[in-house]
Amino acid sequence: MNNKTKAIITDLDRTLLRTDKSISERTKRALEECRKKGILIMAATARPPRDILQFEKMLEPVAVTAANGAVVLLPDKTLTFAIPKESGERIIEKALKYPDVFLSIEMSDGIYSNRDIPEWKPVVYDGFPLLPNETELIKILISSSKRPLYDGIEDILTEDVYYSLAKGDLIQIMKKGATKWNGVKAMLNHFGISQGNAVYFGDDNDDIEPI
Repeated sequence: MNNKTKAIITDLDRTLLRTDKSISERTKRALEECRKKGILIMAATARPPRDILQFEKMLEPVAVTAANGAVVLLPDKTLTFAIPKESGERIIEKALKYPDVFLSIEMSDGIYSNRDIPEWKPVVYDGFPLLPNETELIKILISSSKRPLYDGIEDILTEDVYYSLAKGDLIQIMKKGATKWNGVKAMLNHFGISQGNAVYFGDDNDDIEPI
């Protein structure tokens, strides 16, 4: 790629996608016009890689930053920034001490939860705080109807992770360095595109830094 190549990077939910998870015909036409002009289309999303396949045909991205930057899907390789097993189990153990906690973990082989969440279709797992297998821990998701979890969130984190708040009440815990912005930079670097030749669209806390 030359230094004049341009890119559009977009968040998915509530940005590119409508509330019914579809893409409007107007947006499809706009993306197609951009592709005809040689502009590369990329995505940056909190969704895990397995949950993006349904949108690939509509979006046709050349690269994707998934799971808030914990996984970067490039044309010839995948970059993964996983939470260490020991750290993950320590965080989960502390989180479960808070009342009415919803806990889900995104592993490289799927999602596991302490309760059923019909929208996500997780494996309901009763072995927490131990991780269910030896695959990579991509992200920890916790929420509660009670305030103490949010007041004490800093106390349950290990030094190698950080958290962000999505939709006002969903705590997302990722490995330090696993951010949408770092994922976006990795995608741009892969194609040799300068940051000045890229535009980013998003709507939540994780989108502020890349914007």
